[in-house]
Amino acid sequence: MDAILRKKGFICDMDGVIYHGSKILDGVADFVNWMIDSDKKFIFLTNSPERTPHELSMKLERMGLSVDADHFYTSAMATAEFLHSQMPGCTAYVIGEAALSKALYDKGIYMNDVDPDYVVLGETRTYGFEKLERAIALVNRGAKLIGANPDTIGMTEKGIMPATGSLIAPIEIATGKKAYFVGKPNPVMLRHGMRMLDCHSADVAFIGDRMDTDIIAGIESNVDTILVLSGVTAREDIDNYPYRPKYILNGVGDIVKDIRS
Repeated sequence: MDAILRKKGFICDMDGVIYHGSKILDGVADFVNWMIDSDKKFIFLTNSPERTPHELSMKLERMGLSVDADHFYTSAMATAEFLHSQMPGCTAYVIGEAALSKALYDKGIYMNDVDPDYVVLGETRTYGFEKLERAIALVNRGAKLIGANPDTIGMTEKGIMPATGSLIAPIEIATGKKAYFVGKPNPVMLRHGMRMLDCHSADVAFIGDRMDTDIIAGIESNVDTILVLSGVTAREDIDNYPYRPKYILNGVGDIVKDIRS
C-alpha cells in the first residue's frame, strides 16, 4: 500500500469505482479527500460521453463530494481531441447527447449533415431510424465512422441499456466499414488523461473495475493498475484474462484505510 500512497497522480474510472448509479461507494469520500489534502493530481476518467465535466461535477456534489470540473475527462472529450489531431477544422455528423456535440464544438469541429468528414456516435436516447439511415448514407459516401467508446451495454438505475458499440453496429453491418473507437481500452484516452496530470507514467496509478477496458488500457499505457472489486469484476474473474492488474483492492477506501484508523 505504501507504493500506492507514494504515487503523485491518480486516474480513476467512475462507475463501479466512485459510485453505482446515484449512490457513492464506501470509502470513496475518504479517498477523494485524502487526494485533495495530500495535493495529489487526479483525473476522473469515464467512457460515457453523455455528460460534460460540469455535469459530472454536479453529480458528485449531489453525492456529497466537491470536485471541480477540471478533474474530469470523458470519452466525448477524447474523441474531440483525437479528431482535432487527425484533421483540424473537420466536420462531423453526430448521433449522441449534447455533451458530445459540445466537446467537438470546443475543438473547432462543426456539425455537418450533408458532406461531413466523420460520422461520430456516442450513447444517446434519441437514436432512431432516420438518423441511422443518414449515417449509413454518409459513411457510404466516404465519411469515416468514429465511436466514442466500444462498450456494447451500460448500466443505469433502470437496468441494462445499449451503449455505443451496440448502436454503431447496424452502421458497420450496413456499410461494411468498421468504426474506430476512441474510449477505453484504447490507450489514446488514457494518455490524454495522463497529459492533463503532467506526471511521469511511473508516478501514476490507474484505478478501474473492469479487466477488459480499464486494466488493459493501463497496462498498454505503461502505468501501474489497481483493480477494485467494487464494480463488475469479481476476484474469480481475474484468471479468465491473460494479464493481471498490479494491485487488487476491495475498493478505493482500502488505499486510505490505515491512515483513517
